[in-house]
Amino acid sequence: MRVRAAATLFGAAFGFLISWGQFSDPDRIRDMLLLRDPYLYLMMFSAIAVAFTGTWLLRRRQARALLTGELLSVERTRPERRHIVGAAIFGVGWAIADSCPAPIATQLTQGVLWSVFTIAGIFIGVEVYLRRREAVEGARADAYAATERSGALSRHL
Repeated sequence: MRVRAAATLFGAAFGFLISWGQFSDPDRIRDMLLLRDPYLYLMMFSAIAVAFTGTWLLRRRQARALLTGELLSVERTRPERRHIVGAAIFGVGWAIADSCPAPIATQLTQGVLWSVFTIAGIFIGVEVYLRRREAVEGARADAYAATERSGALSRHL
């Protein structure tokens, strides 16, 4: 319960800061994407620098999470084709909607009506992804079972 309460508070603070920092302003986002205004890029890069430095320092000191006590860790994976494709889809969606998921949530709380359509697109995209992943995993399980059956049959003969 403590973790959920903390997540709710951090989420509300994050939404406030996104709005206050003008990350939910479609005109500001459009100007950033058209390379007319570096403001949002500078904000993002400074946030990345602070997060990178803070994470590095915390891991070096072998710090533990405040609420769960777990050792802080960072998972590192090599970029795969799916990451590139996902980034491209995300970028196209961002360019079309003049927003990404966090500002859309902020726009919803501000009463920006057209953000309902964008958030619906996000939920549809997540649903399509989950169904596709489920189908792929099901096909893999079927193929594995078929391989096991054929292997068992050949051992009996």
